[in-house]
Amino acid sequence: MRKKVTIQEIADAVGMSKYAVSRALAGKSGVSAETRQLIVDTAQKLGYFAKREAASPFLLQNRFADQKSIETIETILILFPNVRYQNTESLYWGPVFNGISSALNQRGINILTLTEPSGDSIFTLLNPDGIQGIIAVGSISTPILLELQQSGIPIVIVDHHDEQFHADSIFTDNTNSMVELMKELIKAGFTNFQFIGNIREAASFKDRWLGFRLALEEHNIPNQQNPRLIGPEADTIYTVLPNMARDRQLPEVFVCANDTYAFFAIETLKNEGLSVPEVCQFTGFDYTYPDLALYATVDVHKEVIGMRAVDQLLWRIANPKLPYERRLIGASIVRRSAHPSAKA
Repeated sequence: MRKKVTIQEIADAVGMSKYAVSRALAGKSGVSAETRQLIVDTAQKLGYFAKREAASPFLLQNRFADQKSIETIETILILFPNVRYQNTESLYWGPVFNGISSALNQRGINILTLTEPSGDSIFTLLNPDGIQGIIAVGSISTPILLELQQSGIPIVIVDHHDEQFHADSIFTDNTNSMVELMKELIKAGFTNFQFIGNIREAASFKDRWLGFRLALEEHNIPNQQNPRLIGPEADTIYTVLPNMARDRQLPEVFVCANDTYAFFAIETLKNEGLSVPEVCQFTGFDYTYPDLALYATVDVHKEVIGMRAVDQLLWRIANPKLPYERRLIGASIVRRSAHPSAKA
């Protein structure tokens, strides 16, 4: 029996520290894309990722190719990341899970839920022969995704992108929704904006940042973005905004990557004795805080995302050899009519 490959062996092979290798394999920040790719490639060559010896991925693919009806599908795995706020209790992820479970229940398909293991192979916890498909929800780590890929089981990922893993994916139409939101703000007369949100944290945040920039470029508005508001410091916004307020550097509108960023930013300004929306406006995204004092937000149809993930997985099971698809679900602008337009 082949011995288990250790983190130290991978570190020795690439000439890096165990810390860097561990972070790269866990999909965490602090490692460049090129370095992460080198580490993952080396780990694969050394046999770090568990492989099933009972059946090859090609045999599994042939088995699914013969499956023409969902009547033969018994169990679907819903995999959540090992991240505190990405679970069924979340204001965002909870409704997504409800959409998935509702769609599976309607079809009489059993649901198995699991949080990704922190160290072990996922197939030490599961019998892959009893799973016909997988829906990965949120930021699943690269090693787990690669292990799932090697199993040959059809998989759909929800609201996540990994450069080293290719599969069908379901997203909100983040870029176009942000462009639409920005056009509303510009039409109302606003011209001074700052984006808040760590764009490295999630693919959705990066897509929303792209929509923000595209709208500014389309209307010839200078992008004077404070880099501290779109990097890791955005996650501790209470350390950034007070200085901006004291230096009179607040924009007309803070365009936030989601409602949660808006919530903490507004609370930070209130703690500084500033009133929102009198000092500046805020917009959000995801519509998870309906009572928040926002100029506007974007209602992401979270349950629909979950339902469409099921549709996509069933399609993939029946069509294993067709090209991967990235499906975008439209969103709706929620306007707060009580808020004024920009000051003349």
